[in-house]
Amino acid sequence: MSISADRVDTVLQHVGQAPLNPVTGTGPVSLPAVRTSTVRFASMKAHDQAQMARHAGHRVATYGRVGLDTHEAFEALVCELEGGQRAFLAPSGMAAISMTLMAYLSAGDHALVTDSVYGPVRAFHKSVLARMGVAMDFVAPDIDSLQAALRPETRVLYLESPGSLLMQMLDVPALVRWAHDRGLLVVADNTWGSGYVYRPLALGVDISVLAATKYLGGHSDLMLGAAVVRDAQHVRALSDTHYALGSTVGADDVWLALRGARTLGLRMQACGDHALQVCEWLSAQPSVRRVFFPAWPHDPGHGLWQRDASGSNGLLAVALDFDRHQARRLVDALRLFGIGYSWGGYESLVSLVDPETLAQHSYWRSLSAGGLQAGSVLRLHVGLEDAADLLQDLESAFAAV
Repeated sequence: MSISADRVDTVLQHVGQAPLNPVTGTGPVSLPAVRTSTVRFASMKAHDQAQMARHAGHRVATYGRVGLDTHEAFEALVCELEGGQRAFLAPSGMAAISMTLMAYLSAGDHALVTDSVYGPVRAFHKSVLARMGVAMDFVAPDIDSLQAALRPETRVLYLESPGSLLMQMLDVPALVRWAHDRGLLVVADNTWGSGYVYRPLALGVDISVLAATKYLGGHSDLMLGAAVVRDAQHVRALSDTHYALGSTVGADDVWLALRGARTLGLRMQACGDHALQVCEWLSAQPSVRRVFFPAWPHDPGHGLWQRDASGSNGLLAVALDFDRHQARRLVDALRLFGIGYSWGGYESLVSLVDPETLAQHSYWRSLSAGGLQAGSVLRLHVGLEDAADLLQDLESAFAAV
């Protein structure tokens, strides 16, 4: 089933549906969670054919850790959302990132990473990839900076758009053209868009990775990641690494993600609408110095968002004229925004951004150099609560500070 922007909601309801029994003509609406550790083969011929297909990179279940019907259904759904050829599941979004980077980087290789990516990517390089002889440079997401850091051994450009924490929109088509002209593979973290409001593969990216923990699952009750390959030429390397690492995912978690994905559109649209109302309220507060939300018309990345995205979600950041002590009081005063690091569920969350982490972002440094004076930055995930209640909660918390 091919996907188009005007019927993605229909696709979400029908991809990965349980098949009808050919004898009785009946079947469940919801595909059951198929749990198994062992796969049986009808004959040695069937066994050999399955093994040959797996070695060629095809999606064939030869052992339980690859997953059976439930896994295949969710992989198909993610492929339809992202516009990819194959999807590989991992136990978390970070597991999908690390699996993908290990699939395409070897000892002596170098990767360019835009400095606004998810923070644990830096830790993965420091604790694992560097020890394996893989070098990384974290650079500003512009072509001049990337060109200056390019090496003969550079193999991968890894990026995230919008960037983590400050929602910085990148000119992904331009970055992809630059990378492909130099023979680089382009990998993008698309957790923010989740294939529904943003599709990096359609913008030229080769591999899209995402945390299905967030909006796809949508209910804060599972951990799951996926890597989606755009072209068949890149499938084999990821298939071999996925199988070798043993990155198995339980059928029950995949079933929960499949169930959650059915309402992905409704949830993202509602969170996005609520977030815009929160942005409008925040922008009117004297203590607010900047709102970071690409769908907000005053965000510097709004033009790129209009060009490349088809919607938004509930994730935003706000720079405040509060010192660290005042910001902590504000967070503690909120009642409907739980304190937590994740996002993409049904609930509203708040976290206080670490200043050392902010300092790693060239975007933040450029804003500070340009005159932005802020004592603290909060990240908010605006959930499915009534927007009026969320605004009242924010108003009470600001008044308390």
